[in-house]
Amino acid sequence: MKIVSIYISFLQMNRAFQIMGILIKHSFGELFAHTRFGKRRRKVHKIVHTTPERIRMTIEDLGPTFVKFGQILADRPDMVSEKFRIELKKLQSRAVPFDSEYAIALIEKELNAPLEQVFSEFDRLPLAAASIGQVYQGRLLSGDEVVVKIQRPFVENKIKLDIYLLKYLSKRFAKQYPELAAMNITGLIDEFSATILKELDYTIEASNINRFRIMFKDNPSVHIPVVHTQHCTKKLLVMEKIHGIPPDDLGALQAAGLDLSQIARNGADALLTMILKHGFFHADPHPGNIFVMEDNVIGFIDFGMVGALTPRDLDFLADFAIGFVSRNSDTISHALVTLCGKKFFEHREELKFEIHQMMMQYTGIPIETINFAGAIQNCVDIIVKYKLQIPSGIFMLIKALATLEKFATSLDPSLALAPVIVPYAKEVVKGKYSPRRIASEIYDTLNNYVSFIRDFPNDVSEILYKLKEGKIKHDVILDDNTLFIKTIRMVSRRIAYVIMLIGLFIGSIVLIVFDRDNGYGHFILIATSILILLQMLKWLFSRR
Repeated sequence: MKIVSIYISFLQMNRAFQIMGILIKHSFGELFAHTRFGKRRRKVHKIVHTTPERIRMTIEDLGPTFVKFGQILADRPDMVSEKFRIELKKLQSRAVPFDSEYAIALIEKELNAPLEQVFSEFDRLPLAAASIGQVYQGRLLSGDEVVVKIQRPFVENKIKLDIYLLKYLSKRFAKQYPELAAMNITGLIDEFSATILKELDYTIEASNINRFRIMFKDNPSVHIPVVHTQHCTKKLLVMEKIHGIPPDDLGALQAAGLDLSQIARNGADALLTMILKHGFFHADPHPGNIFVMEDNVIGFIDFGMVGALTPRDLDFLADFAIGFVSRNSDTISHALVTLCGKKFFEHREELKFEIHQMMMQYTGIPIETINFAGAIQNCVDIIVKYKLQIPSGIFMLIKALATLEKFATSLDPSLALAPVIVPYAKEVVKGKYSPRRIASEIYDTLNNYVSFIRDFPNDVSEILYKLKEGKIKHDVILDDNTLFIKTIRMVSRRIAYVIMLIGLFIGSIVLIVFDRDNGYGHFILIATSILILLQMLKWLFSRR
């Protein structure tokens, strides 16, 4: 074990020196650019590298892990300023193909058999090369045409080393610069590491594909490739090859006699079905991952990066869409605050005003011409100013919607995302207020109160015992905060009201048991039950 630990430490140290060398090289370049000689050189050669450009170039030199991390940061306005985000969006995962003979040896190792025992045909020239894997095409003995994705050698170890160093550096920065704590850079790196490690496991991608196949099994306008799971491993993925035309090749689509407007509609319906019906979506639906097949069918590939939405995320998108189409600033601001998990937000009125001002920019403009994803991004930019925590899945959602909107409008400029999304949004809202969901929430609330009442005497006894023993020591400092005082008063009133209702409830049961002749107990029980139900509904539907 010690030898393994020493070897891992050596690899970490070696990678750290590589990173330091790249950083030093670009740092000296940045320093030189700001000297008198650097300025003179720029005048002669007309080459100007700004600080954001040098950061982007540094990230590209650092390798695939840092490139992917930079691409994620490009979609996080809460962490990176606009000028850096613009440059980070230019990051490209430039991957040079590795030796095909070596790749084929790796494929045979994963198959545990020679190619001839699995494939009747196999093209030894790579179809594509990415930062994590390399893709080939062939035909199985069954006759099915397939693409084969094999993971690059040692890429997992390299990425894990980079993640270790990123986590180490983020913790050091968080300690040395406490002001960075609000950015939660450590949390972002944890999320990033979980995402990229999932991409390294092709069995997860195979599972994602099968999940999408179940989603669209009854939808003839969407095609999800078949996965040959019997040949798949953690480092090898074998799936159906899709034949089609990229959606950004308008000339080829028209030459094939396909309907551009219907293609745009099918693509929008497919992604909105993923997002608002299932809460599980393709997170990178750019033209390179989509093919248009016969009869305007949309075929998706590359399911390594997917997004999952919580019920709160879905409620936010639905409420936002409806508020946006109706131009209701109150609905939009409420949706944003709820998304951030803030029941009591002291700057709610200021937020409403800013959202209203943003919506006023669209006065007189038809809703069909407004950029829906851009409007969400503008609202997120406003929220960021108030230092509210936005769920990370929302940034992935905005990116997917922006890509979809660009894809759809390039095919059919008359197609607007906002009106298309509203029917899906209404279904989500109906589900939110369905009797089953309301009953479930009432049950959960009542169950919580029952647990509170049951445990309250024991909890109080424990607290009093610890106070008596001197085991609880805590300083409480109360500022003159209006919101805090209001909250305390509200909680006190609610606790008093609950205790009174519980007393009436228990008293009515006692009367029923011991005074059966009179109907007072039944009357009090019914009245108390109605009051409890009304109070539960009031709290459930309360906006503040």
